[in-house]
Amino acid sequence: MSLPLNAASKSGLNASPVVELRQYTLKPGRRDTLIDIFDGHLIEGQEAAGMTIIGQFRDLDRPDMFIWLRGFDGMEARKNALTAFYEGPVWAAWRDAANATMISSDDVLLLKPAWPGAGFDLSGAQRAALPGHEKSSRDRRLSNIAVIEIHHLRPGAETDFTSRFEADAIPVLAAHGVRPFAAFVSEHAENSFPRLPVRSGENIFISVAAFDSADAHARHEAVLASSPEWQAFERKAQSCLARSTETLRLSPTSQSLLGR
Repeated sequence: MSLPLNAASKSGLNASPVVELRQYTLKPGRRDTLIDIFDGHLIEGQEAAGMTIIGQFRDLDRPDMFIWLRGFDGMEARKNALTAFYEGPVWAAWRDAANATMISSDDVLLLKPAWPGAGFDLSGAQRAALPGHEKSSRDRRLSNIAVIEIHHLRPGAETDFTSRFEADAIPVLAAHGVRPFAAFVSEHAENSFPRLPVRSGENIFISVAAFDSADAHARHEAVLASSPEWQAFERKAQSCLARSTETLRLSPTSQSLLGR
């Protein structure tokens, strides 16, 4: 599990200054098939090419969505790593089987840490032993969940919202027992690997937190809704928002580093 933001900011161990949040729409009933392929065959090859596979998840509210995060050491490193992987033997071997599960893989946000130390700290994180046979990954449902909140901001509002979140939201969350362990904003640099599209022209702030269960998250949301301090933050932040915030409730797969 990553360190909370206030601890990670002091550790100097943040991984991946460039992160992709990838949301795949899958054919009905094919999510576990893709997870078996991904967890069993695609992680090692991507990491050997120079990426960090941060986390992969089932979306609890959308049964045909597969969500995952991967990180890179920079935009040029991203180009080199993606070229190596997608032109390499691992993807060639599993491309057709993976693509056969998908309707769309183009919903991708390109992100960078919202402030120094706001990225993922993966020091000490280890993957579980790979199941002995592929179908085990679909049977091993983990109780912990990761929650990603996607805030859609007005143009020019990233700095203001980020400052408010760091100064006002994090102390309130911590007071109620939750410490987000990463926060990101849009990376507006040109896509260094145009073969894989990313969403452009958007202003995004995301926070990532973990909870012991979906019920624990629901209780936390109820507590926040009645918190005067949280209500004050939301009032101040409202002027920065272009539309409603999205909340992704995610169950990590057995091979996810994040949320376990």
